[in-house]
Amino acid sequence: MTVSSAGTGSGPQRKIDTTVAHSARIWNYWLGGKDNFAADRAAGDKFREVFPDIVDGARECRAFLVRAVTYLARDAGVRQFLDIGTGLPTSQNTHEVAQRVAPECRVVYVDNDPLVLAHARALLTSEPEGVTEYIDADLREPDKILAGAAETLDLTRPTALMLLGILGHISDAEDPRWIVRRLLDGLPAGSYLAVCDAVPMSEAAVQAQRQYNEDGAVPYHLRRPAEIARFFDGLELLDPGVVDVTRWRPGPSCRRAPVQQFGGVGRKP
Repeated sequence: MTVSSAGTGSGPQRKIDTTVAHSARIWNYWLGGKDNFAADRAAGDKFREVFPDIVDGARECRAFLVRAVTYLARDAGVRQFLDIGTGLPTSQNTHEVAQRVAPECRVVYVDNDPLVLAHARALLTSEPEGVTEYIDADLREPDKILAGAAETLDLTRPTALMLLGILGHISDAEDPRWIVRRLLDGLPAGSYLAVCDAVPMSEAAVQAQRQYNEDGAVPYHLRRPAEIARFFDGLELLDPGVVDVTRWRPGPSCRRAPVQQFGGVGRKP
């Protein structure tokens, strides 16, 4: 099944501003994708000049997604995924990983970038037994997201909420912990939360992020590991907790050098 827009927003009609860097397109560039513009590449290169390890961090965040989704589908038996801030399709997307384990998995993606929507329609396909859908919405609209997701997912059944590389775009003043709680309140016991975000573990990372935020792109707010861990308050945090993503249940071929991306997975009791 080919993905469609399940939201009520006007994403397909919104003008794509190619002159301003966008995090989804910069991430796509760092991951080796082609769906980006000159402004995105310039911002990505500028960031990398100050903090070269960002590319490894982007790749390890994707590797964390693969391991987390594989665990959730294979070991936890989850068959529904709500992936918010999905970004541009690359490889090893949530639906591909989940449906490789269980073809009947149903996946709903959420993003608010019109370019993401355009590519999602073309590239995000599903196994015949499963479903892949897309909602044009902002993370700051949890009720809209839940209502749209309910058109595809049975929200009385356990669902994995994926928030990878997205919570940093929500400032403390916008209360990201409330947003996460509101989303989890709409999911039943036995659901899971997966989070991955950048942390300020070096002066180079902090300087690169400050420069990025000042250049006009959507700001990203670095949080320390303890602050990321608070998103799991009230959940059963799976071992090994909130850690450098290279240390989250690594396989034998996983990278050993640390990156400044921390993540974890928790279960709603």
